[in-house]
Amino acid sequence: MTLAEQSSAMGCPGCVAAPAPSQDTRLCDATLALSLPTIHCQACIATVEQALEKYPGVLHARVNLTRKQAMIDAAGDVTAAELAAVVRAAGFDAWELDPDALQETRTGNLGRDLLMRMAVAGFAAMNVMLLSVAVWSGATDATRGLFHWISAAITLPALAFSAQPFFRNAWSALRARRLNMDVPISLAIALAVATSLWETSLSGKHAYFDAALTLTFFLLAGRWLEARARSAARSAAEELTALEVPRAWKVIADEPTEVPVSELRAGDAVLVRPGSRAPVDGVVIRGTSEVDRSALTGETLPEMRRTGDAVSAGEVNLTGPLVLKATAVGTDTSLHRLAALVAVAESGRSRYTSLADKAATLYAPGVHILAALSFFGWLLWAGDMRVAANIAAAVLIITCPCALGLAVPAVTTAASGRLFGRGLLIKNATALERLAQVDTVVFDKTGTLTEGNPQLTNWHDLTADQQAMAAMLAQGSAHPLSQAVASAAREAGLEVPLADVREVPGYGTELVQGGEVMRLGRPDWLGADARGDQLAAAFQAGSQKPVVLTFSDSLRPGAEALVQQLVTMGKEVILLSGDRAAAVRSIAGRLGISRWEAAVLPDQKADFVQKLQEDGRNVLMVGDGLNDTAALASAHVSISPAQALDAARAASDIVLLGRDLTPVGEALATAMCATKRIRENFRIATVYNIVAVPLAVAGLATPLIAALAMSLSSLTVSANALRISGKSR
Repeated sequence: MTLAEQSSAMGCPGCVAAPAPSQDTRLCDATLALSLPTIHCQACIATVEQALEKYPGVLHARVNLTRKQAMIDAAGDVTAAELAAVVRAAGFDAWELDPDALQETRTGNLGRDLLMRMAVAGFAAMNVMLLSVAVWSGATDATRGLFHWISAAITLPALAFSAQPFFRNAWSALRARRLNMDVPISLAIALAVATSLWETSLSGKHAYFDAALTLTFFLLAGRWLEARARSAARSAAEELTALEVPRAWKVIADEPTEVPVSELRAGDAVLVRPGSRAPVDGVVIRGTSEVDRSALTGETLPEMRRTGDAVSAGEVNLTGPLVLKATAVGTDTSLHRLAALVAVAESGRSRYTSLADKAATLYAPGVHILAALSFFGWLLWAGDMRVAANIAAAVLIITCPCALGLAVPAVTTAASGRLFGRGLLIKNATALERLAQVDTVVFDKTGTLTEGNPQLTNWHDLTADQQAMAAMLAQGSAHPLSQAVASAAREAGLEVPLADVREVPGYGTELVQGGEVMRLGRPDWLGADARGDQLAAAFQAGSQKPVVLTFSDSLRPGAEALVQQLVTMGKEVILLSGDRAAAVRSIAGRLGISRWEAAVLPDQKADFVQKLQEDGRNVLMVGDGLNDTAALASAHVSISPAQALDAARAASDIVLLGRDLTPVGEALATAMCATKRIRENFRIATVYNIVAVPLAVAGLATPLIAALAMSLSSLTVSANALRISGKSR
C-alpha cells in the first residue's frame, strides 16, 4: 500500500485492532510500556488492565498507580501504539514509553536491604541483651565469661552483615580524605567490639556487645526511614528520555516502514499518524493537521501545521497524517535537549546541604577529638591501656549518634505521614527543609491552577436539533474542543448515534445528512465571527447562520483560597505560562495574581526560576507539563499534581494526590513546623551529650548505662518527632 493509500485508509486511532491468534497459543515476545497520566484510583487500574487483557495478543497487563504506568507482556506483532489506542478508547490518556529507557531506581531494593539488616541487628541485640541481664544481675567468673563468649559469637556475624552500610560509607569518606557521620559510627562499633573481645579474653567484667548491636539497630532504623521517604523518587531526565517515541514510520519510495528511531537520520521522511507523537524535529513536507503542543509549551489551543511548518519531537498530531523531513534526531531533538536541561537542573539542586549534613560536619570531628583526649588522658593518668581503651569506646558509644541519626528521618517520616493523609506525597528527604525556606511561589497555569480541559460555556445557545448534530460531529474527532462538545452532550443526557463523520485535517469535522452539510470546526472555516483571543469553535447546519461556541478552562478547586493564603503568609506569587497572553491575563485577574508572564518557553521558564534564585529568592515551583520539568528541577523545591505527566512528577519533590490545591498551603505550614522539630531534636541531642559525655569521660559509663542512655535519647527524639502527627489529630 502506498503512503497516499494508507493515509486515505486511516481513521480513528482507536480502530487499529488487527486480528490475532488466541493468547493461549502465543508466547510473550516483548514487554511494552505505556504512560497513563490520568489514572487516579483502583477503579482506573481495573478498567485499564481489563481493556488491555481483552486485546488479542496481550498476555498480561500490570498497572502501577504510583508511577502511572502500564507494563504489558504481549506477542511480538502487538505494538504499543495499538495498546495506547485501546486505553484511550477506554477513556484514559495513554502515551508510549520506551521500556529500555526506563531505568529502575535502587531505592526500593535499598529499603528492603536496610530493613533486612535492621531485623538481623535487632534480633541479635535482643538475644545479647538477655545474656547481659545475667551479667548485670551478678554472674561472675566462668559463667560471666561464657555469656560474654556466647554474646561475641552472636555479635560478630550479626555486625559483619548489619553494619556493612556504615563501614562502606566510612571507608569511602576516608579514601576521599573527608569525614562524615559514618566515620565515628563505624569507629564506635569497631572499638566497642574490639574492647569487648579484649575484655572477654582477659575475663573482664564489662563488654559492649549489646551496646554495639543496639547502636547499629537504631542507626539502621534511621537510614530505613530516610530510604522510605525517598521511595517514590525517580529521575525526571530518565522519564523525559522514555517519552521519546522508540519507533517511527520512515517513508522510503512513498512506502512507510516501521523502524527504530535510532536508525533515523536528518533528511529522512517520517510519517506521523493522527494520535501519535512526533519522533523527531522536522518540517512538514506533506499533509495538513493540527498539533497539540500543550505538553511542551502549555498552550491550550492546538496549532495548525501545513507544508513548510516546523514540528518538534514530543508534539501530538491530532487530525491528519503529516510527513516530516527530519531536521534533528536522537540527542539533537528539542525533547532530548529538554531532558538534558532537566538533568543539569537536578544536579544543581542536589548540592543543597541538609540540616543533618551540617550537624555531621560539626559532630564527626568533635567526637573524634573528645574520644582521643579521653584515651590519652586516662592513659597518662592511670597508665593502663585497657582502662583508656574502654573509656574511649564508652565515649564514642554514648555521644548520641543514634539521636542524631534519627533527628531528621523521624521528623520527616512523621510530617510525611501527616501530609500524605492530606493528599501530598513527599518524595525527597530534604523537601520539607527546603519548603520551609520558600518566599516565592511560581505557578504554571494549564493543568495546575486550571483543570486543563476546555468546557463549553454556551451549550444552550444551540437548539435541541443543533445539539444532537453537534454531538455527532464532535464524537468523530480527537480535538480538545470537539471532546468538550461531546462531554457537554453526555452531561445533558443526549444519546448520540454513530455517524459517518469526515474529518477535514486542520479545520474540523463535517457530515452530510438529508442533503445538507453539517460542520463543526474553526470559526474562520465556517465564516463565523469570533474574537481573536477567545477559545472558540463554530457549528453550522446547512445554510443556517453558524453558531459560535465558546469555551473556558475552569479553576482547580482551592486555587483561589491557596493564592490568598500565600499572599497572607507574605509569599510573592507569580504566574508563568506558555499559553496566550489573553488566557494568562484572565486567570491572573480571577486569582488576584499581579505578576504574570505569558508565551514562556520551557528553557525560559527554567531561566526565570534560576534568575529569581540568583537574586536570593527561595522558589517553590508548581507545574504539571513537560514544559515545566526543567523549571521544577531548577526550583528550590517543587510540587506537581498526580495528574501531571510522569516526567513532571519525577522532577518534583512533592506530588499533590488530589485535585484540590488547598493542601499546598498546609504543606508550607507543616514544613516550618517540621524544621522546628528537627532543630529541637538537635538541641535534645546536645543537652543529652552535655550530661552523658562527662560520665563517660570520668569512667562512670558502664555498658548498661551506655545502652540505656542510647535507647532513652533515641526514644526522646522519636517522641518529639511524633508531635507533628499529633497536631493533625
